Amino acid sequence: MAGPLDDVVVIDLTRALAGPHCAMMLGDMGARVIKVENPGGGDESRGWGPPFVGPDDEPVSTYFLSCNRNKESVTLDLKTDDGRETLARLVTHADVLLENFRPGVLDRLGFSVERLHELNPGLVLLSISGFGHDGPQGGRAGYDQIAQGEGGLMSLTGADPEHPQRVGVPIGDLLAGMYGAYGVVSALHERNRTGKGRVVRTSLLASIVGVHAFQGTRYTVAGEVGAAGGNHHPSICPYGLFTCADGMIQLACGSEGLWVKLAEGFGLDPFAPGFATNRERVGNRELVIETLNAAFADLPHATLMERLAELGTPAARCGPSTASTTGTRPAAKASSSTSSTRCSGRSRSPGRRSGSTTTPSRAGAANTCTRHGSVSTTSACAPGWTRRTRSERAPAPPRRPRAAGRGARRGLVRLVGPGPARGCPTQKHLRRRARSSR
Repeated sequence: MAGPLDDVVVIDLTRALAGPHCAMMLGDMGARVIKVENPGGGDESRGWGPPFVGPDDEPVSTYFLSCNRNKESVTLDLKTDDGRETLARLVTHADVLLENFRPGVLDRLGFSVERLHELNPGLVLLSISGFGHDGPQGGRAGYDQIAQGEGGLMSLTGADPEHPQRVGVPIGDLLAGMYGAYGVVSALHERNRTGKGRVVRTSLLASIVGVHAFQGTRYTVAGEVGAAGGNHHPSICPYGLFTCADGMIQLACGSEGLWVKLAEGFGLDPFAPGFATNRERVGNRELVIETLNAAFADLPHATLMERLAELGTPAARCGPSTASTTGTRPAAKASSSTSSTRCSGRSRSPGRRSGSTTTPSRAGAANTCTRHGSVSTTSACAPGWTRRTRSERAPAPPRRPRAAGRGARRGLVRLVGPGPARGCPTQKHLRRRARSSR
């Protein structure tokens, strides 16, 4: 089934996490994403581990796999004339270009905004930086750890104000990628009306500040500076982590009706002094927590979850990370936007085409296709790239495991190269599965 961005071609020059996450989101929605990496090493996140998967001589980090599904990969040295020429040809036939170089780097490589729109007036350009593209810190390098601290998020996270804590995932990177994808699809929609592309910009710092939500208005409107408060909400009570006979449980009473049902269900007076309204309960938070912990003390986790479900109280377990628990739960599987977080490809590499003069580059880590194969696309095949309109495309064939790739079917580019690269951890399994389906 075609995705909503099936007719969109994205050139992904980004590395690390924010940009790749944005590109992956666009790919998940059907866009064709061509990831451009440096020869001799590729995206640095390939080495961000352990854990690693794949053969010992060419391991790939699971970190890299988490943000690079639904992409094809090609290596280009943008410091050479050949590399820049190939990128220029890619840009001519693309809809979107993503980059997260430091501000000014792309200009020095010969691809200023003016040059890019000269090559392709309809191009949407997304630029992601650490601390913005102008101002006193415009050229400063940024990583998630730094952005979480300077953006104020760490001061709101942790057991208490004296022990600031980073969020357990690189949330600044992820948010910047999400904001970037949001900006890209908005710019594509605008292009339908104007016929022209535009520049979209975001940064790690802006993404952190942008999600301060009620903590932001708490300061800008009420003049209060938020602080870390552990596992309980600063403005709603009870809303947090509680203990029971054999573990911990989370519950959230976001309305007075939920509180009344919860309290009465455990023999408590919901209208007792200090408990009657949310404002009173927030002022007496420690007493509320102590009272509920005492009510839950003799109940095993499973029994308590059943009781809370009967009362209609939103509650959940609190356990290890998604890999061992959440990913195996039916609700998580049903609501997931993807079937897997490992390197997941739609197509087998089509191999060398007859009559092509392109020489595939070495099937190493730098040009390992993030869709279970490698695409060796060099300037020799660039002149043959054409673009078909939606009406000219043949209907997609019935889905088969490892069927011919969408990109080859659409005629957007001529894909050439060897079969699945040695660095792809599941190539043997996929070849066996492809043979068995014939």
